Amino acid sequence: MMERIRPAAVAGSFYPASSERLRKTVEALLAQAQPQTITGRLRGLIVPHAGYIYSGPVAATGYKLLKDLTPQPPSLKRKGEPSPPSSGEGPGERSAQKVRLLLLGPAHYVYFVGAATLDVDAWQTPLGLVECARDLIVRALERGDLQSNFDAHAPEHSLEVQLPFVQTVLPNCEIFPILTGECDSRELARVLSLYLDAIDFFIVSSDLSHYYPYDEAVQRDALAHRAIENFDFTLMEDRVEACGKTAILTLMRIAHEQGWKAKLLDYRNSGDTSGDKFRVVGYGCYAFYE
Repeated sequence: MMERIRPAAVAGSFYPASSERLRKTVEALLAQAQPQTITGRLRGLIVPHAGYIYSGPVAATGYKLLKDLTPQPPSLKRKGEPSPPSSGEGPGERSAQKVRLLLLGPAHYVYFVGAATLDVDAWQTPLGLVECARDLIVRALERGDLQSNFDAHAPEHSLEVQLPFVQTVLPNCEIFPILTGECDSRELARVLSLYLDAIDFFIVSSDLSHYYPYDEAVQRDALAHRAIENFDFTLMEDRVEACGKTAILTLMRIAHEQGWKAKLLDYRNSGDTSGDKFRVVGYGCYAFYE
């Protein structure tokens, strides 16, 4: 029984509060997204987190790829197929039937030092509940790898806006949600690498440059494309503008250590999606694969 649930904080502002309207919105965004290809196993995405009318099309590019490349879950196996072997891990840990996502994004509203998960059983959106990977949360808290910070998570949109997409493309999943405060990406990458064997995909939530004229934003955000695809940590740290820079750097460091590759899938800014090109926000979608 799920007793501790993180309620939706930005339904009705960043995305529709009506379940029917939200479902149709997400499905339409996914249908309109251009198919992408990678030459390997998808391990992570960087996706934006503004209101769906602004960044939804770019986020949908990544989630469409995730949907296209995700294997059929064991719970949906055809009649007569053998069941997957037991992990032998005992009760309470990873279910073999769940795809596990580590969600990583910045805290916009509450300052804190370190990185924080949330000690709850599930997150609520208008589409229903998203279960948490309780064993990973408990392990991280018991070992002191992460803190639990309700004040930071309660109003935050950076992770929540990903969930309706996640619920649509991966209905059979569990999430390990983490917000970054003031912390070092090297140390966070070291800590999260300890959980690699338990994580199927990383979802990093970040927008890019903020409030430049359209052409200047395109030029500035091109630095992000170059830094991410080439694993140029100095360029990323010194010249790229992104509200989720720590989260991006963390995934870049993990990917680089593991020998993964990175690819830009989509880039637009709010001038493309809203029409106002005087002060825009940049949105990029990137895939990490092995």
